[in-house]
Amino acid sequence: MNPLIKSSIKLNCDLGESFGAWQMGLDAQVMPLIDQANIACGFHAGDPTVLVNTLTLAKHYQVEIGAHPSYDDKQGFGRRSVKMQSDELKHLLWYQIAAVDGVAKSLGVELSYVKPHGALYNDMMASPALLETVMQAVASYHKPLKLMLLATSSAAEHRLLAKRHQLELLFEAFADRRYKSDGSLTPRSQAGSVLDHQAALAQVQQLLQNGTVKSDTGNSVTIEADTLCVHGDNPAAVALVQSIRQLLVKP
Repeated sequence: MNPLIKSSIKLNCDLGESFGAWQMGLDAQVMPLIDQANIACGFHAGDPTVLVNTLTLAKHYQVEIGAHPSYDDKQGFGRRSVKMQSDELKHLLWYQIAAVDGVAKSLGVELSYVKPHGALYNDMMASPALLETVMQAVASYHKPLKLMLLATSSAAEHRLLAKRHQLELLFEAFADRRYKSDGSLTPRSQAGSVLDHQAALAQVQQLLQNGTVKSDTGNSVTIEADTLCVHGDNPAAVALVQSIRQLLVKP
């Protein structure tokens, strides 16, 4: 855990998403500010050298390491759904998780959790059957790993399902996304789905103080989050992370 943290909620960010000469994100600026790094596994972004460099950064700043697997969709950045049999998806997840796990081990650090990326994450939250497949895949990996998923009104059901698989969950909230009344995220295709700097800070403040967020209809939605997702893919996003970090270190 980052030694600056004085709050019970952690910050996580999707990192390691560059590929060759194509640069994505501002990883070196973001890594010192966060507690958990969701590192691309090569199927939506990332490559072996980017993976090593990102893990080395995480090791330097003592940031907890998570694998960020996706559908096999590098052309679409993992944002397109892919129909797969349960066993195919399980094997795809094992393959990607093992890549991060193996390189991390070679660098002297440990993988501790898994957070699916993009369309896989959204599909998992929308489909109980797919969520169970993902849980089975993570739970049957050769060492214990936690699964990160969206904190919604179905959190109690998700805990029960995870308990059957002897799987520990990490529930996450989003700093800069508008919520719906059921605790799900407003689709990016809808106007107002992404909050500006001040609105995002207000949402984080409300979450920290009251354990709630304001939905798109104006009502308060209870969110029991272990971790807060932030983005660091542009200077404005990094500035938001810095502001959120300041909120979290206040006594």
